[in-house]
Amino acid sequence: MTAKADEYRHPFTDPEATGALHVVCPPHTTERHMTARIDMHIVPFLIILYLLAFLDRVNVANARAFGLEKDLGLEYNQFNTALVIFFVPYIVFEIPSNIFLKRFSPRIWLSVCCLGFGLTTVCQGLVQNFSGILATRFFLGLFESGMFPGCFYLLGMWYRRGEAQKRYSLFFGSTSLAGAFGGLLASAIGKMDYLRDYRGWRWIFILEGSLTFLVGIVFLFTFPSFPEEATWLAEDERAYLKARLQADQGPNAADRPVTFRDVVTVMKDPKVWLGGFMYFGLIVPAYGYAYFAPTIIQTYKYSAIETQLRSVPPWAVAFGFAMLVAVLSDWAKHRFLFVIGSILLPIAGFAVLLNVHDDLNTMYAALFLVCMGTYTAMPIIVCWFNMNLGGHHRRAIGTAWQVGFGNIGGIIATYSFLSTDAPYYTKGYSIGIAFVCLSAVSCILYAAIITWENRRRDKAVHNVGLTDYEKTELGDLNPEFRYML
Repeated sequence: MTAKADEYRHPFTDPEATGALHVVCPPHTTERHMTARIDMHIVPFLIILYLLAFLDRVNVANARAFGLEKDLGLEYNQFNTALVIFFVPYIVFEIPSNIFLKRFSPRIWLSVCCLGFGLTTVCQGLVQNFSGILATRFFLGLFESGMFPGCFYLLGMWYRRGEAQKRYSLFFGSTSLAGAFGGLLASAIGKMDYLRDYRGWRWIFILEGSLTFLVGIVFLFTFPSFPEEATWLAEDERAYLKARLQADQGPNAADRPVTFRDVVTVMKDPKVWLGGFMYFGLIVPAYGYAYFAPTIIQTYKYSAIETQLRSVPPWAVAFGFAMLVAVLSDWAKHRFLFVIGSILLPIAGFAVLLNVHDDLNTMYAALFLVCMGTYTAMPIIVCWFNMNLGGHHRRAIGTAWQVGFGNIGGIIATYSFLSTDAPYYTKGYSIGIAFVCLSAVSCILYAAIITWENRRRDKAVHNVGLTDYEKTELGDLNPEFRYML
């Protein structure tokens, strides 16, 4: 290797560097065909899993519109407290869950978690008081703690950085699909009110939880795992895929256990802390919308059924917009400007909601802006940060930290929209716009740091004589690694 920056070919950023590792695509297939096979074996499973997880998490908002608070005798902010308790185990167990996922394999760990939150959702439909809803929401948070970081971590172990955003946004788009599907489903299930002496809101939990539990059983036998464990890949295909990913991301140390010392080391990196704040700032408006959109729309004087139906279009549009931006981001091989552009939409939406109170069409349109921008920027932020972490151990810890810390914002969101603030919810909208701005500032700082780091490494001596083991341990701290802006 030459030390001149203009002659140096970065082995972890140049797509053609795969050839430098002396591994070519097997003659019986093509790279495009391999990628299509990976998509077929990985993405549908993750979409279904997270769609069910998010549906079981936020269907309490639909249940509220059908009388949950009155039937359980909830007073003042007890409903908000029931939402908050979900986040306690959800935040605490993010990093341990990713460690267990690596130890037991995604197929076992994520499928068992799916069974757990499906059964808990069914139990949520059988509770009789405030204590019951608190207990079930706690265990729901416990079982769902591994879903989001685990699925993103798994995706990052299959795709190169330049092709990952479409898959990340498609996966994350399952939250928008869950919101849309949940509204439609709730409007239909709500008509089962008093069937077999059960209120409609109970049927929402029982039926949706039962579906999740059945899917979890199927996933125990069919859910995908890491590339090293994929039985549907031939040996030469597995070797090519490994080399392809190593050329883009560096050695991943798939068989290396994650230790507490790794956690301490990773958390010393300021970029990791910024990754948490980038996500944290958007979680507040994201959960604020997911949990309270039906409540906000109901203040527009719609019936319970019409409220559920009106909640569907913003989610559907958000999914389409997120996928469009993801395709453009992958095409440009750039993340930063697409994040900032998307973040401007919820800022505009909240500004409208804070100032317009007498035009229902304008207020409803502002909800589209909040939903579209928030749920488009979030997957880009997670993909951007996740794919800039090199190695299994740094990615497992960093992703879990970003999601775990970020979800503290869920606690803030649940107390942002209190019934006493209806119908204008000035406090909730003000909190939302403030935290979106926090995310924007964090993204700008993160972009500035990785740009500076890339330039510093370009000017430095490239071949410093690191062994393969040292490169594996360093991950993205390896001087040969270049961050994607």
